[in-house]
Amino acid sequence: MMTSMAAAVFVGPGKIELREKTVPEVGPNDALLRITTTTICGTDVHILKGEYPVPPGLTVGHEPVGVIAQLGSSVTGYEEGQRAIAGAICPGFHSYACQDGWPAQDGEGVAHGYKAAGGWRFGNTIDGAQAEYLLVPDAQANLSPVPDGLTDEQVLMCPDIMSTGFAGAEHADIRLGDVVAVFAQGPIGLCATAGARLRGAAVVIAVDGIEGRLAVARQLGADITLDYRQVDVVSEIMRLTGGRGVDAAIEALGTQGTFEAALRVLRPGGTLSSLGVYAEDLRIPLGAFAAGLGDHRIVTSLCPGGKARMRRLMAMIESGRVDLGALVTHRFPLARIEDAYELFSHQRDGVLKVAISP
Repeated sequence: MMTSMAAAVFVGPGKIELREKTVPEVGPNDALLRITTTTICGTDVHILKGEYPVPPGLTVGHEPVGVIAQLGSSVTGYEEGQRAIAGAICPGFHSYACQDGWPAQDGEGVAHGYKAAGGWRFGNTIDGAQAEYLLVPDAQANLSPVPDGLTDEQVLMCPDIMSTGFAGAEHADIRLGDVVAVFAQGPIGLCATAGARLRGAAVVIAVDGIEGRLAVARQLGADITLDYRQVDVVSEIMRLTGGRGVDAAIEALGTQGTFEAALRVLRPGGTLSSLGVYAEDLRIPLGAFAAGLGDHRIVTSLCPGGKARMRRLMAMIESGRVDLGALVTHRFPLARIEDAYELFSHQRDGVLKVAISP
């Protein structure tokens, strides 16, 4: 096996570049994954812009699909050469947070000043997946074999985008017959739209300003699509619901405008499920919040990880319940990772997700 590898490294704000690194050594509880496909996430763009702090020299990326190259001496039930994924969140399941039922918040420390996200290690606190090899910690808990017959691209959304979007629908507590509005139809919002439909929503309203994304939203289960450039979305949703408001609103962008709109269309007693990564403080408008008396729930989600979660998501794809193939719009070799970032960070050419192959 090689001793050195190519890796996409955070250099400083505005710069991620391909560098040579040493292939990680495998400890007893680890596994080494040879990456066959990975991708770039919106969170990686926050890192690129310096909006989410990580140390210079860190390999970025947290969405791995690959082949097990080496197993630690304590890891059982897997085979070298087996195709596998690992969630973007890779909890150890030893911490209080994990055992209290919040494995994404693994660890009791504060990572980079954020009192959360302790389970997010790849490309955050340890080297990530945009490389030829990835060290998976606590591999027994986090490696999930890819079912025969599923391609890399079919499972590429499972480690983060699908898990996060579906969590937004799950945490929204959607019931059969609900009306749900999903604000922003980027990759996570599109998965939230699909998740809302699968959870039993009778009407799913998808909001965005790009027609191509609204078209994909219709493929994934949106009943009504609204272009915020052409219509006052809050007024239109209130009209569509007969003035009642929606049972659940999912915010999938991370801006003041989308958060506020989601709150304004919520019925009394409804749930605002927030998925976006915010870059600045939020303001909660008094009227939309009913001065704190509206029985509203505001919930947040961090991508659930672990092998059981990954198995469930891949089962949904294998069964044909959901097809996220339309989300991969561009493909690059790892050698052109800087070009991929340039395209993705500027949202050019109708990009949704890029597949990166070493």
